[in-house]
Amino acid sequence: MNTQRIGILGMGSMGRALASTLLEAGHAVTVWNRTPGKAGDVLALGAHEASSPEEAIEASDLTIACLLDAASVRETLTPAMPTLTGRTLVNLTSGSPRQARDLAGWLGKHEVRFLTGGVLAVPPAIGTDEAVILYSGPRDLFGRVAPTLAPLARPHWVGGDPGFAALYDMAALSGMYGMIAGVVHAMTLVQADGGDVEAFQREVLQPWMEQMLPLMFAESDPDESNAGMQATALEIMLGASADAGVPAELAGHLRAALWEMRRAAA
Repeated sequence: MNTQRIGILGMGSMGRALASTLLEAGHAVTVWNRTPGKAGDVLALGAHEASSPEEAIEASDLTIACLLDAASVRETLTPAMPTLTGRTLVNLTSGSPRQARDLAGWLGKHEVRFLTGGVLAVPPAIGTDEAVILYSGPRDLFGRVAPTLAPLARPHWVGGDPGFAALYDMAALSGMYGMIAGVVHAMTLVQADGGDVEAFQREVLQPWMEQMLPLMFAESDPDESNAGMQATALEIMLGASADAGVPAELAGHLRAALWEMRRAAA
């Protein structure tokens, strides 16, 4: 294996998962965190702790930023820019597409080779077959760094636009939170109207969602009357939710679906 020197800025739960996985893959890892003392477990695995972002960048062929937000990335990299100039940075910090594009433009002025990443995994899943990391930016750069990053998760390039990884990441999370919202509303509705929540979850909701999930991505039914029928059903669900006294905020996903069904039936 081609061992690489990798710097990781940020030792939150995700940063530590990235570091430990890369160490297990045989890479030389240097870590930095704004607040000292969070890297103990990865130091025990062989990582070196830098006293500054500049030191971590200088010691590395490839630097990964995994910080709190876009503002933290800017704040961390600004004083380190003389060291980062001409090097490669992969940003795995959550942010919006606009923030990713702005960061790419700023880094490009300093001749930093840059990829945006979106992590579709929780920290314990890093290094497993279930984990995926989306990347966007120059295709040739992705091709060069993907073998190094592959131990973390399946690397998937989504386009040359540096905002696309963030876009797809946010959209995927929207789908996930939409399902969570549906589950929360469903169980609240059952509880509010006197049903057995545990039995409903176990015997009805989970099997039903497992059955329906593949159909969500099947080809849409072009029958406009079907959209009208679903709109009527959604109106009935919203009425039942209101009758049971469920807070209106919990039914937002139903109103979004109703809007789409009305649009499709128009």
